[in-house]
Amino acid sequence: MPCRAPLLSLVLLSLLFFLLVGSVRASGTESFLRLPAPKNVTVYSYNFRSLLRWSPVEVNRGLVLYTVHFKTGFLNEWDEMNCTRITQTECNVSWSLRKRRWTVFLRVRAELGQATSDWVETDPFVAERNTTIGPPKVNSVTESSDSLLIRVTPPFGSEAGYFPEYYVSYWENATSTIKREIKLSNTLFKIENLKELTLYCFSIQVVLKVYPDLQLLGLPSVPECYRTTVSEATKAGYLSPILISVLLFVTLATVGLFHLWRHRKAIKYWFQPPLEIPSHFEEYLKDPSVPALEELDNHPEDDPHDSLSVISHGDGSQASGSSLDGQARSHSISSNSEVT
Repeated sequence: MPCRAPLLSLVLLSLLFFLLVGSVRASGTESFLRLPAPKNVTVYSYNFRSLLRWSPVEVNRGLVLYTVHFKTGFLNEWDEMNCTRITQTECNVSWSLRKRRWTVFLRVRAELGQATSDWVETDPFVAERNTTIGPPKVNSVTESSDSLLIRVTPPFGSEAGYFPEYYVSYWENATSTIKREIKLSNTLFKIENLKELTLYCFSIQVVLKVYPDLQLLGLPSVPECYRTTVSEATKAGYLSPILISVLLFVTLATVGLFHLWRHRKAIKYWFQPPLEIPSHFEEYLKDPSVPALEELDNHPEDDPHDSLSVISHGDGSQASGSSLDGQARSHSISSNSEVT
Protein backbone atom coordinates (compact mmCIF):
# COMPACT_ATOMS: atom_id res chain seq x y z
CA MET A 1 0.00 0.00 0.00
CA PRO A 2 2.68 2.56 0.80
CA CYS A 3 4.25 1.91 -2.64
CA ARG A 4 0.99 2.34 -4.55
CA ALA A 5 0.40 5.91 -3.37
CA PRO A 6 3.50 7.42 -5.04
CA LEU A 7 2.73 5.42 -8.17
CA LEU A 8 -0.82 6.72 -8.30
CA SER A 9 0.40 10.26 -7.86
CA LEU A 10 2.82 9.82 -10.74
CA VAL A 11 0.09 8.56 -13.02
CA LEU A 12 -2.14 11.48 -12.17
CA LEU A 13 0.65 13.93 -12.86
CA SER A 14 1.33 12.31 -16.25
CA LEU A 15 -2.33 12.52 -17.21
CA LEU A 16 -2.45 16.15 -16.19
CA PHE A 17 0.65 16.89 -18.27
CA PHE A 18 -0.78 15.26 -21.41
CA LEU A 19 -4.04 17.09 -20.94
CA LEU A 20 -2.22 20.40 -20.71
CA VAL A 21 -0.10 19.69 -23.79
CA GLY A 22 -3.18 18.63 -25.79
CA SER A 23 -5.07 21.77 -24.90
CA VAL A 24 -2.13 23.93 -25.88
CA ARG A 25 -1.81 22.17 -29.26
CA ALA A 26 -5.54 22.42 -29.88
CA SER A 27 -5.57 26.12 -29.11
CA GLY A 28 -2.57 26.68 -31.36
CA THR A 29 -4.15 24.78 -34.23
CA GLU A 30 -7.41 26.67 -33.81
CA SER A 31 -5.63 30.04 -33.83
CA PHE A 32 -3.69 28.96 -36.89
CA LEU A 33 -6.88 28.02 -38.76
CA ARG A 34 -8.72 31.29 -37.93
CA LEU A 35 -8.43 34.30 -40.32
CA PRO A 36 -9.51 37.91 -39.81
CA ALA A 37 -13.07 38.52 -40.96
CA PRO A 38 -13.76 40.79 -43.99
CA LYS A 39 -14.72 44.37 -43.14
CA ASN A 40 -16.92 47.04 -44.78
CA VAL A 41 -19.31 44.45 -46.18
CA THR A 42 -21.96 46.42 -48.10
CA VAL A 43 -24.48 45.87 -50.90
CA TYR A 44 -24.31 48.44 -53.73
CA SER A 45 -27.28 48.44 -56.10
CA TYR A 46 -27.56 50.81 -59.09
CA ASN A 47 -30.31 50.39 -61.71
CA PHE A 48 -31.00 46.88 -60.32
CA ARG A 49 -27.39 45.79 -60.79
CA SER A 50 -26.38 44.69 -57.30
CA LEU A 51 -22.89 43.96 -55.98
CA LEU A 52 -21.71 42.73 -52.59
CA ARG A 53 -18.39 44.40 -51.77
CA TRP A 54 -15.93 44.16 -48.87
CA SER A 55 -12.41 45.15 -47.91
CA PRO A 56 -9.62 42.63 -48.63
CA VAL A 57 -8.21 40.52 -45.80
CA GLU A 58 -4.43 40.90 -45.57
CA VAL A 59 -2.23 38.07 -44.22
CA ASN A 60 1.48 37.32 -44.39
CA ARG A 61 1.10 34.00 -46.16
CA GLY A 62 -0.73 32.73 -49.24
CA LEU A 63 -3.67 34.06 -51.30
CA VAL A 64 -6.91 34.69 -49.45
CA LEU A 65 -10.12 33.48 -51.11
CA TYR A 66 -13.71 34.46 -50.36
CA THR A 67 -17.06 32.64 -50.32
CA VAL A 68 -20.51 34.24 -50.39
CA HIS A 69 -23.80 32.66 -49.25
CA PHE A 70 -27.36 33.95 -49.34
CA LYS A 71 -30.72 33.15 -47.84
CA THR A 72 -34.21 34.60 -48.19
CA GLY A 73 -36.69 35.68 -45.61
CA PHE A 74 -39.00 32.85 -46.65
CA LEU A 75 -36.41 30.02 -46.45
CA ASN A 76 -34.06 30.41 -43.53
CA GLU A 77 -31.30 28.30 -45.09
CA TRP A 78 -27.93 29.49 -46.34
CA ASP A 79 -27.14 28.53 -49.90
CA GLU A 80 -24.11 28.98 -52.15
CA MET A 81 -23.97 31.44 -55.03
CA ASN A 82 -21.69 31.78 -58.02
CA CYS A 83 -19.09 33.33 -55.68
CA THR A 84 -17.34 30.38 -53.98
CA ARG A 85 -13.61 30.65 -53.24
CA ILE A 86 -13.11 33.70 -55.45
CA THR A 87 -10.17 36.11 -55.37
CA GLN A 88 -12.20 39.27 -56.07
CA THR A 89 -13.54 41.40 -53.25
CA GLU A 90 -16.99 41.75 -54.83
CA CYS A 91 -19.76 39.41 -55.95
CA ASN A 92 -22.54 40.07 -58.45
CA VAL A 93 -25.79 39.42 -56.61
CA SER A 94 -28.22 40.78 -59.20
CA TRP A 95 -31.57 39.06 -59.02
CA SER A 96 -34.12 38.15 -61.64
CA LEU A 97 -37.30 40.18 -62.00
CA ARG A 98 -39.19 37.83 -59.70
CA LYS A 99 -36.52 37.81 -57.02
CA ARG A 100 -36.19 41.61 -56.86
CA ARG A 101 -39.05 41.68 -54.40
CA TRP A 102 -37.52 39.07 -52.12
CA THR A 103 -35.94 39.96 -48.84
CA VAL A 104 -32.38 38.63 -49.11
CA PHE A 105 -29.60 38.19 -46.56
CA LEU A 106 -25.95 37.83 -47.61
CA ARG A 107 -22.81 36.69 -45.83
CA VAL A 108 -19.12 36.38 -46.75
CA ARG A 109 -16.02 34.86 -45.17
CA ALA A 110 -12.29 34.60 -45.95
CA GLU A 111 -10.53 31.28 -46.62
CA LEU A 112 -6.87 30.26 -46.81
CA GLY A 113 -6.29 26.53 -47.09
CA GLN A 114 -7.94 24.99 -44.02
CA ALA A 115 -8.08 28.34 -42.26
CA THR A 116 -11.30 30.36 -42.39
CA SER A 117 -12.71 33.54 -40.88
CA ASP A 118 -16.01 34.24 -39.23
CA TRP A 119 -19.02 34.91 -41.42
CA VAL A 120 -20.03 38.56 -41.83
CA GLU A 121 -23.73 39.08 -42.59
CA THR A 122 -25.47 42.05 -44.24
CA ASP A 123 -28.72 43.75 -43.38
CA PRO A 124 -31.84 42.62 -45.23
CA PHE A 125 -31.82 43.80 -48.84
CA VAL A 126 -34.74 44.21 -51.28
CA ALA A 127 -33.66 45.21 -54.80
CA GLU A 128 -36.91 46.98 -55.70
CA ARG A 129 -36.72 49.13 -52.59
CA ASN A 130 -33.00 49.60 -52.03
CA THR A 131 -31.62 50.07 -55.54
CA THR A 132 -30.62 53.52 -56.80
CA ILE A 133 -32.19 54.67 -60.07
CA GLY A 134 -29.83 56.73 -62.19
CA PRO A 135 -30.81 59.69 -64.41
CA PRO A 136 -31.91 59.14 -68.02
CA LYS A 137 -29.60 60.00 -70.89
CA VAL A 138 -30.55 63.05 -72.97
CA ASN A 139 -29.94 62.07 -76.60
CA SER A 140 -31.08 65.18 -78.46
CA VAL A 141 -32.79 68.55 -77.96
CA THR A 142 -34.50 70.45 -80.80
CA GLU A 143 -35.21 74.13 -80.18
CA SER A 144 -38.11 76.06 -81.67
CA SER A 145 -39.62 79.46 -80.96
CA ASP A 146 -42.01 78.22 -78.24
CA SER A 147 -40.88 74.70 -77.28
CA LEU A 148 -38.03 72.24 -76.67
CA LEU A 149 -38.33 68.74 -78.16
CA ILE A 150 -36.34 66.29 -75.99
CA ARG A 151 -35.44 62.67 -76.66
CA VAL A 152 -34.12 60.52 -73.78
CA THR A 153 -33.02 56.95 -73.09
CA PRO A 154 -34.03 55.23 -69.82
CA PRO A 155 -31.22 54.31 -67.40
CA PHE A 156 -31.93 50.58 -67.84
CA GLY A 157 -33.08 48.44 -70.73
CA SER A 158 -36.50 46.98 -71.38
CA GLU A 159 -35.40 43.68 -69.89
CA ALA A 160 -35.69 45.29 -66.48
CA GLY A 161 -39.47 44.79 -66.75
CA TYR A 162 -40.46 48.34 -65.81
CA PHE A 163 -42.05 51.19 -67.72
CA PRO A 164 -40.65 54.37 -66.22
CA GLU A 165 -42.14 57.82 -66.24
CA TYR A 166 -40.12 61.02 -66.45
CA TYR A 167 -40.38 63.86 -64.01
CA VAL A 168 -39.21 67.03 -65.82
CA SER A 169 -38.36 70.29 -64.06
CA TYR A 170 -37.63 73.34 -66.22
CA TRP A 171 -37.13 77.04 -65.61
CA GLU A 172 -35.90 80.23 -67.18
CA ASN A 173 -32.22 80.67 -66.63
CA ALA A 174 -32.67 84.31 -65.58
CA THR A 175 -35.27 83.33 -62.94
CA SER A 176 -33.99 80.01 -61.66
CA THR A 177 -36.17 80.19 -58.54
CA ILE A 178 -39.34 79.73 -60.64
CA LYS A 179 -39.71 76.08 -61.69
CA ARG A 180 -42.41 74.22 -63.54
CA GLU A 181 -42.83 70.46 -63.51
CA ILE A 182 -44.42 67.91 -65.82
CA LYS A 183 -44.66 64.12 -65.77
CA LEU A 184 -44.42 62.16 -69.03
CA SER A 185 -44.33 58.50 -70.00
CA ASN A 186 -42.67 58.67 -73.44
CA THR A 187 -39.00 58.94 -74.27
CA LEU A 188 -39.82 61.75 -76.75
CA PHE A 189 -41.59 64.71 -75.23
CA LYS A 190 -41.98 68.44 -75.69
CA ILE A 191 -41.81 71.36 -73.25
CA GLU A 192 -44.29 73.87 -74.63
CA ASN A 193 -45.52 77.45 -74.12
CA LEU A 194 -42.04 78.94 -73.88
CA LYS A 195 -40.89 82.47 -74.67
CA GLU A 196 -38.94 83.35 -77.77
CA LEU A 197 -35.20 83.94 -77.58
CA THR A 198 -35.14 82.82 -73.94
CA LEU A 199 -32.65 80.50 -72.26
CA TYR A 200 -34.38 77.58 -70.53
CA CYS A 201 -32.80 74.90 -68.33
CA PHE A 202 -34.24 71.49 -67.46
CA SER A 203 -33.49 68.43 -65.35
CA ILE A 204 -35.10 64.97 -65.67
CA GLN A 205 -35.69 62.19 -63.13
CA VAL A 206 -37.06 58.67 -63.60
CA VAL A 207 -40.14 57.66 -61.59
CA LEU A 208 -40.83 53.92 -61.14
CA LYS A 209 -44.13 52.73 -59.78
CA VAL A 210 -43.14 49.55 -57.93
CA TYR A 211 -46.22 49.06 -55.81
CA PRO A 212 -49.51 50.97 -55.69
CA ASP A 213 -48.17 52.74 -52.63
CA LEU A 214 -44.46 52.80 -53.51
CA GLN A 215 -42.62 54.82 -56.15
CA LEU A 216 -38.88 54.98 -56.73
CA LEU A 217 -37.63 58.43 -57.65
CA GLY A 218 -34.32 58.35 -59.51
CA LEU A 219 -31.41 60.74 -59.42
CA PRO A 220 -31.90 64.02 -61.35
CA SER A 221 -29.88 64.59 -64.49
CA VAL A 222 -27.36 67.38 -64.75
CA PRO A 223 -29.21 70.59 -65.78
CA GLU A 224 -28.92 71.41 -69.47
CA CYS A 225 -29.77 74.82 -70.96
CA TYR A 226 -31.01 75.70 -74.45
CA ARG A 227 -32.25 78.94 -76.04
CA THR A 228 -35.50 79.12 -77.98
CA THR A 229 -35.44 80.50 -81.52
CA VAL A 230 -37.31 83.34 -83.29
CA SER A 231 -40.68 82.71 -84.92
CA GLU A 232 -41.40 83.66 -88.53
CA ALA A 233 -43.87 86.33 -87.40
CA THR A 234 -41.25 87.93 -85.20
CA LYS A 235 -38.72 87.81 -88.04
CA ALA A 236 -41.23 89.57 -90.28
CA GLY A 237 -41.85 92.11 -87.54
CA TYR A 238 -38.12 92.76 -87.29
CA LEU A 239 -37.60 93.01 -91.06
CA SER A 240 -40.49 95.38 -91.80
CA PRO A 241 -39.13 98.38 -89.84
CA ILE A 242 -35.69 97.76 -91.30
CA LEU A 243 -37.01 97.72 -94.88
CA ILE A 244 -39.14 100.81 -94.27
CA SER A 245 -36.16 102.64 -92.80
CA VAL A 246 -33.97 101.72 -95.76
CA LEU A 247 -36.59 102.84 -98.29
CA LEU A 248 -37.15 106.09 -96.42
CA PHE A 249 -33.43 106.80 -96.33
CA VAL A 250 -33.04 106.11 -100.06
CA THR A 251 -36.02 108.34 -100.84
CA LEU A 252 -34.75 111.22 -98.73
CA ALA A 253 -31.28 110.89 -100.21
CA THR A 254 -32.67 110.96 -103.76
CA VAL A 255 -34.84 114.01 -103.05
CA GLY A 256 -31.94 115.80 -101.41
CA LEU A 257 -29.60 115.17 -104.33
CA PHE A 258 -32.26 116.36 -106.79
CA HIS A 259 -32.72 119.65 -104.90
CA LEU A 260 -28.97 120.17 -104.73
CA TRP A 261 -28.69 119.74 -108.50
CA ARG A 262 -31.68 122.01 -109.17
CA HIS A 263 -30.40 124.90 -107.02
CA ARG A 264 -26.72 124.38 -107.71
CA LYS A 265 -26.18 127.99 -108.92
CA ALA A 266 -27.73 129.54 -105.86
CA ILE A 267 -25.79 127.19 -103.62
CA LYS A 268 -22.58 128.06 -105.45
CA TYR A 269 -23.35 131.77 -105.05
CA TRP A 270 -24.05 131.50 -101.37
CA PHE A 271 -20.95 129.44 -100.75
CA GLN A 272 -18.60 131.95 -102.49
CA PRO A 273 -16.54 134.21 -100.17
CA PRO A 274 -17.94 137.81 -99.84
CA LEU A 275 -16.24 140.74 -101.66
CA GLU A 276 -14.56 143.09 -99.20
CA ILE A 277 -13.01 146.60 -99.73
CA PRO A 278 -9.46 146.94 -98.44
CA SER A 279 -9.33 148.63 -95.06
CA HIS A 280 -7.42 151.78 -96.20
CA PHE A 281 -9.95 152.39 -98.99
CA GLU A 282 -12.77 151.94 -96.56
CA GLU A 283 -11.21 154.49 -94.18
CA TYR A 284 -10.77 156.98 -97.00
CA LEU A 285 -14.34 156.63 -98.14
CA LYS A 286 -15.55 157.22 -94.60
CA ASP A 287 -13.30 160.36 -94.13
CA PRO A 288 -11.89 161.90 -97.34
CA SER A 289 -9.81 164.44 -95.35
CA VAL A 290 -7.41 161.72 -94.35
CA PRO A 291 -4.33 162.12 -96.65
CA ALA A 292 -4.01 158.50 -97.19
CA LEU A 293 -3.95 158.59 -100.99
CA GLU A 294 -1.60 161.58 -101.11
CA GLU A 295 0.90 159.83 -98.91
CA LEU A 296 0.75 156.85 -101.22
CA ASP A 297 1.40 159.12 -104.26
CA ASN A 298 4.26 161.23 -102.78
CA HIS A 299 7.20 159.00 -103.51
CA PRO A 300 10.65 160.65 -103.95
CA GLU A 301 11.46 158.63 -107.03
CA ASP A 302 8.22 159.59 -108.79
CA ASP A 303 8.39 163.45 -108.37
CA PRO A 304 11.99 164.56 -107.54
CA HIS A 305 12.67 168.25 -106.61
CA ASP A 306 15.97 170.14 -107.16
CA SER A 307 17.38 172.40 -104.43
CA LEU A 308 19.17 175.65 -105.26
CA SER A 309 21.62 177.37 -102.95
CA VAL A 310 22.87 180.93 -103.81
CA ILE A 311 26.01 182.14 -102.17
CA SER A 312 26.80 185.88 -102.34
CA HIS A 313 30.42 187.30 -102.37
CA GLY A 314 31.06 190.93 -101.60
CA ASP A 315 28.84 193.89 -100.89
CA GLY A 316 27.85 194.85 -104.46
CA SER A 317 24.46 194.34 -105.87
CA GLN A 318 22.86 194.13 -102.46
CA ALA A 319 19.39 194.51 -103.81
CA SER A 320 19.79 191.82 -106.32
CA GLY A 321 21.49 189.69 -103.81
CA SER A 322 18.68 190.25 -101.39
CA SER A 323 16.18 189.29 -104.02
CA LEU A 324 18.11 186.21 -104.94
CA ASP A 325 18.53 185.43 -101.30
CA GLY A 326 14.79 185.73 -100.83
CA GLN A 327 14.17 183.46 -103.78
CA ALA A 328 16.70 180.99 -102.62
CA ARG A 329 15.21 181.08 -99.17
CA SER A 330 11.79 180.50 -100.54
CA HIS A 331 13.03 177.58 -102.58
CA SER A 332 14.81 176.22 -99.60
CA ILE A 333 11.65 176.44 -97.49
CA SER A 334 9.49 174.87 -100.16
CA SER A 335 11.83 171.96 -100.62
CA ASN A 336 12.98 171.60 -97.06
CA SER A 337 11.61 168.19 -96.82
CA GLU A 338 13.75 166.89 -99.68
CA VAL A 339 17.12 168.52 -98.69
CA THR A 340 19.40 166.53 -96.51
